[in-house]
Amino acid sequence: MNRYEGRRVLITGGGSGIGRASVHRILAEGGRVHTVDVDGAGLDLTAEQAAGAGVAERLTTAVLDISDETSVREGVAAAVELLGGLDVLVNAAGILRSEHTHRTTLDLWNKVISVNLTGTFLMVREAVPALLAGDRPVIVNFSSTSASFAHPYMSAYAASKGGIQAMTHALAAEYSKQGLRVVSVAPGSIESGMTTGNGPGLPEDTDWSLFAKLAPAIGQGFAGPETVAGVVAMLGSEDGAFITGTEIRIDGGTHY
Repeated sequence: MNRYEGRRVLITGGGSGIGRASVHRILAEGGRVHTVDVDGAGLDLTAEQAAGAGVAERLTTAVLDISDETSVREGVAAAVELLGGLDVLVNAAGILRSEHTHRTTLDLWNKVISVNLTGTFLMVREAVPALLAGDRPVIVNFSSTSASFAHPYMSAYAASKGGIQAMTHALAAEYSKQGLRVVSVAPGSIESGMTTGNGPGLPEDTDWSLFAKLAPAIGQGFAGPETVAGVVAMLGSEDGAFITGTEIRIDGGTHY
C-alpha cells in the first residue's frame, strides 16, 4: 500500500512508542515524514530503524519540546520548509503521570496539561496555515480512553485528554469548509513509553480493584503500538476521507 506517496507528514513523539510506530507505518506507505521529540536518543533510534528498512531518505528528525511556544513555532516552520509543505499532522507526543488527586501537586498538574493539552494546541496553531495550503489536509490528535472512562489516579491525564477530545470537535467544525479534517484516536491498553519505563508510576498504595474494568476483552494483555499506528495511517489517508470531528477508540473492547 502506498497511500502516502507524495504526502508530507509531521509527527510528534516519534522517539518512542506509538509515535515511532506511526512514523514507520507512514514511511512504509510511501510518505515523507518529519518527526520531533524531546528525546534525541529516541529519535536517533527511530532513524536507525528507518535506515534498516531502507526508507531513511524520506525521514528527517529534530528535537522539539511541544510545551514550549518558541520551540514549537520554530520547529513547525523548519518542518514545513524541510517537507516543502504539510499535508498531515499527527500529535502523538504526550506524558502520563499518576497520583492520588489529593496528593497531586500543582507542578505535576501543570506539567501534564502543558505537554498534552497545551502542546497539542501549539502544534495545531502553528501547523494550520501550512495544512490549509496542503493536499487533503488532516490532523490526527491523541486522546485516550481516560477521556470517557474512569482511570483511577490519573485526573490530570484524563483532564488533558478530555480537553484534546473536545478541542478536536471544535477544530473540525471550524475548518471543515476549508477542507481540513480533524480526528482523534483514543488508545487504551496499548504498550508504549507511557505504560512502561517512565510510565504512570502508580501510587504504592494503589487499590488494584479499581482497575477491574480496564482489562481488554480481546487477546491477552496490552497490544503493541503498531495497533494504533495502523488506525492513524488510515485516518490520515483517503481511506478516512469521510471521518472528521470524532474519535476512534482502540482498546481491545475494554469498554463495550
